[in-house]
Amino acid sequence: MAETGRYGVTGDRGARSAEDGGESVGALVHRASQQLSELVRGEMRLAQAEMVEKGKRYGKGGGLFGGAGLFGVLTLQALIAAAIAGLAVPLPVWAAALIVTGVLAVITAVLALTGRKQVGRAAPPMPERTVESVKADVSEIKESARR
Repeated sequence: MAETGRYGVTGDRGARSAEDGGESVGALVHRASQQLSELVRGEMRLAQAEMVEKGKRYGKGGGLFGGAGLFGVLTLQALIAAAIAGLAVPLPVWAAALIVTGVLAVITAVLALTGRKQVGRAAPPMPERTVESVKADVSEIKESARR
């Protein structure tokens, strides 16, 4: 037999009736579950976006290191050509080769330092903002559960 309690006429004692305007415990649990699922999905999207950003930085840094390697090889080739020209021909030819070598060396240094900076900005490869956000969410959920 249904009993009349402070929550209205109902078959189970802990549930509110529609007349009170309240939700049943099951509905509240369902809504909390949906909100938690949405929260987790949002955190996953944030982690994915953060990892994409870090991947782009690693890609740029790697490309710049590759460019530095290429210009390093060209610098070595120019240095060898300068040594050959210096031994075989009068001063103006090898002086020109040394100037080209110097320019290539400067380009190599700039690319290497820029690549190093890009890789340094991307490290560590972990979604730090997402981790902090999840910790804050867990803390908030724990605090809400204590109330």
